[in-house]
Amino acid sequence: MKRIVSILLTALLLFAAVGCTNAAANSTGSTELTGKTEETATQTTEAPAQEPEKTEEDSNVNNNPIATITMKDIGVMKLELYPDVAPNTVKNFISLANAGFYDGLIFHRIIAGFMIQGGGYNAAGYPVETGYSIKGEFASNGFQNDLKHTRGVISMARTQVRDSASSQFFIMHDDAPHLDGEYAAFGMLLEGFDVLDRIATTQTGYNDVPLVFPVIESIRVETFGVDYGEPEKLQ
Repeated sequence: MKRIVSILLTALLLFAAVGCTNAAANSTGSTELTGKTEETATQTTEAPAQEPEKTEEDSNVNNNPIATITMKDIGVMKLELYPDVAPNTVKNFISLANAGFYDGLIFHRIIAGFMIQGGGYNAAGYPVETGYSIKGEFASNGFQNDLKHTRGVISMARTQVRDSASSQFFIMHDDAPHLDGEYAAFGMLLEGFDVLDRIATTQTGYNDVPLVFPVIESIRVETFGVDYGEPEKLQ
């Protein structure tokens, strides 16, 4: 009888020891994994809500025209154009682009931290002309245009004559508030900021002319079935 009692007591002691060991192991494992109390761990292990990546369709809820600039050996830039901001300027750009005017032209003036300018010279460095100009759609020329010249904005180049814009455009590499109201901004870069940066850091020489011209293979504009027509031209 004493032998049976002794065996039972031994078994109970072993069972208690094993239970305590397992509980300690589980507690230590949890602590080492999170380094936090159970309450804190519950609060922080939930994955934070993330915004879904924006697609071209998400960004372009108004079905604005999308311009695709394909650069030779550099990459592609996509821009949303704003006909509600600068309607005639957008018409002009679409007309020239989809007629193939820009194919093979270059970015001929580049200033890192400011802008890249193109659309007026061919790969040999000779000027190309449209034979006309358009009215400048910007505030100092009596036209309401609130689009700021921030990084990625596309705008029309011109001379000191306010209505001298034709084919040349520039894309902002960085913000330039002093251009606001003085040039016809008409769109914004959606994709290809890395391409913009590559072009902007091209080595240049005298008068900000690149030593090797970045060549535009093509510019095409998707209008999503809308016919924007031809721009009003000034001879």
